[in-house]
Amino acid sequence: MDINDSVALVTGANRGLGRAMAQRLLERGARKVYATARRPETVDLPGVEVLALDVTDPAAVLAAAEAAPDVSLLINNAGIQTATDLVTGSLDNLRHELETNLFGGLAMIRAFAPALARNGGGAIVNVLSAMSWFGVDGGTSYHLTKGAAWAMTNGVRLELAEQGTLVTGVHLGLADTDMAAGWPVDKIAPSDLADAVLDGVEQGSAEVLADQWSRDVKARLPLAPEEFNAAMGRALAGLTAA
Repeated sequence: MDINDSVALVTGANRGLGRAMAQRLLERGARKVYATARRPETVDLPGVEVLALDVTDPAAVLAAAEAAPDVSLLINNAGIQTATDLVTGSLDNLRHELETNLFGGLAMIRAFAPALARNGGGAIVNVLSAMSWFGVDGGTSYHLTKGAAWAMTNGVRLELAEQGTLVTGVHLGLADTDMAAGWPVDKIAPSDLADAVLDGVEQGSAEVLADQWSRDVKARLPLAPEEFNAAMGRALAGLTAA
């Protein structure tokens, strides 16, 4: 699809990657950009149409779909990281992370799929992570939720193919956002990620590996689990040492 003259909706558009994607959509000629956030007053980007949206609230998701029936590009960006351990951590925290990172995105897809069909098929972007494929101490809940969201992305791609909807999964290592502020390593600029995402949509790509880190992790997936974990341990040690 062509970003120019598209009508897009971005979740979590008040900061970080979501704000960058909303901005680049405008700069690349989108006819309309719906910028959503749980607190709509925090959206400060001129030129967007602001909608209140909590992706974990079914009524709010339905209201957003009714308010934006002209959407041709849905970008599921909203997400959280609770740093919850799977074995000993809070199940309430884990459920909240799953509700946001997995079921929130799925709820948006279920609500907007009919509009996308009416509007010619369009496209869906799910912002995932290289951590869809690996976990680290303190990040196992995030690994679980992003891995599940990757599987969900692959599933809805099959289900929506008949109506002509492109479903693109986006993987990245770290972006220069508040969520990654504590990591003193190289990070992809949000504007560069936004361009990679929108380029991928225009090219009809089912997957966008936005940086070298995500490409390296994906390349290790054929390894046996022991070899994969050892390789990732070395890579992470090198990353933090740098």
